[in-house]
Amino acid sequence: MSHNLNLAVLAITTILSSFSKNNIYFRGVNSFVIQHNNRQITANNSRLPSHYIATTSTTLSFALNNNNNNNNIIPKRSSTMCPPAMTKAPASATAQQQSKQQPKTITNLINGKIISETILTELKEEVLELQERYEKTAGLAVLLIGSRRDSQTYVNMKQKACEKIGIRSYGYTYEDNVTQDEIVNKVKELNEDDNIHGILIQLPLPSHLDEDVIINTVTKDKDVDGLTKLNIASLCSTNTHVGTTKLDWNAMRDIPFHIACTPQGCIELLDRSGIEIEGKRAIIIGRSNLVGMPVSMLLMHRNATITIVHSRTNNIKKVVSEGDIVIAAVGKANFVKADWLKPGCVVIDVGINSIDDDSRKRGYRLVGDVDFEECKLVTDAITPVPGGVGPMTIAMLLRNTVNACRRANHA
Repeated sequence: MSHNLNLAVLAITTILSSFSKNNIYFRGVNSFVIQHNNRQITANNSRLPSHYIATTSTTLSFALNNNNNNNNIIPKRSSTMCPPAMTKAPASATAQQQSKQQPKTITNLINGKIISETILTELKEEVLELQERYEKTAGLAVLLIGSRRDSQTYVNMKQKACEKIGIRSYGYTYEDNVTQDEIVNKVKELNEDDNIHGILIQLPLPSHLDEDVIINTVTKDKDVDGLTKLNIASLCSTNTHVGTTKLDWNAMRDIPFHIACTPQGCIELLDRSGIEIEGKRAIIIGRSNLVGMPVSMLLMHRNATITIVHSRTNNIKKVVSEGDIVIAAVGKANFVKADWLKPGCVVIDVGINSIDDDSRKRGYRLVGDVDFEECKLVTDAITPVPGGVGPMTIAMLLRNTVNACRRANHA
């Protein structure tokens, strides 16, 4: 009986954390069965009114007695529950206090930091193999143009990641007033350098430079950002007609051209989190060349049904609410709200925005395009900002660089 009472307390504690303003609902990660006034209700990842109760960790059956004199919640074991835990001595008061101070785990979090670290470990092994078998070390050249602090920060992060897995990093910095001819000539020089397998132009560029011309000066094989017209054209080819080579879009590493890093990272997050893409309705918020367009093509190649939402879409909220998978890349802080989302959907938040926050030492904090605190209560899985898509973008850049080195050496 004591074990059952403990389960009841756990369920209540979970429920109390799920209030959202005036709309009270409870979220269930797994399936659950509820007995209410002798009526059985079965649900899966659904919103429930406040007079129903759901668990967030396992499948339980609850018998609710609404007698005013005896309001009890009596959880009963179902056949799918874990076996009873071993009996152990009660924790000390100090241990109990420490336990209360521990931050709560968000069970539906897609952790980009952990997933990216796994990928970097895999890439490090590939770098070592290329060195041992072909005596070749992958090389990445990064061109930083101008004095933007955020761009410098991103470049530093990429260089540190290169060092971590053994890729050689070559940095080239230029003042804001550099001429376009100087940049174009440098890119052409790097195109001919056999020690350089990838070339990255850190964006954005100063306004007097033609971004399109500079990016498309990079050869297709060294365009590890996946932004040249030739690589985008390859991505947009469905190869559905007879006589063409069919690509395995479930094996992203083996695609024979470079795919834009952030969109590739979004798909990798879904795959490594065990989220099915085929047959799902995917809503992409934003239509940029950097994210919206390429990620929509990747999802289509994986047999999702895609809808792109943009600034001229009528009734955006209604369209987004139809998505099993929602990818937000619009550049507006906390743009997507919980009542936009289909309960149980998966959200990938690409946005990164700063908002004022006097409680922080620096006076601001970073948030995504999705209102995380609201939306985490109704989603089956969601990425945080920061710590979601960001680390994956760098990991995919290094994967493209290693792939370029492999292909250059026919490995």
